[in-house]
Amino acid sequence: MVAQKNKLEPAARRIKLFLLDVDGVMTDGGIYLYRGGEAKKFNVHDGLGISLLKRAGISVGIITGRVSEAVRKRAEELKLDPVYQGYGDKLPALEKILKDYTAEELAYTGDDLLDIPVLKRVGLSFAPANARPEVQKIVDYCSTSSGGAGAIRDIADWLLKMRGVKQEIFGKYIDL
Repeated sequence: MVAQKNKLEPAARRIKLFLLDVDGVMTDGGIYLYRGGEAKKFNVHDGLGISLLKRAGISVGIITGRVSEAVRKRAEELKLDPVYQGYGDKLPALEKILKDYTAEELAYTGDDLLDIPVLKRVGLSFAPANARPEVQKIVDYCSTSSGGAGAIRDIADWLLKMRGVKQEIFGKYIDL
């Protein structure tokens, strides 16, 4: 971990926008269909991880292939920006983001083959434990937790630790 930390710490300090895929990253990949719509299950630990990133000055956004009202509501609840839904090919969304950021200022978490082009273009790349092997092979850090089961929190903690961030919880600072 020391060699990895020495190599990745400068990259972690440059991150300004943390981007997420949804299905398989923010969720377990399951889609619950019912008459008139769909539902998704999000993990509260992941939500806190997103809040910790934002408290540390890192913006958080979404690039996802599907369009979902549940994703819109969760993004609104967590105040995520930018949010790009309906981008099966995620590179056009990334190109829009690159008008405001350099690639080195971006981190992305993805789990499947459609995410690989974005994972290869950003400053830091991440995957949940249940990501496709092809994805796990190319990322900078692979979580020990699965998508929708704390992977975002684990990755957020890793990123903040690499940046040397201490978190204030109820008036006390803790090391991550």
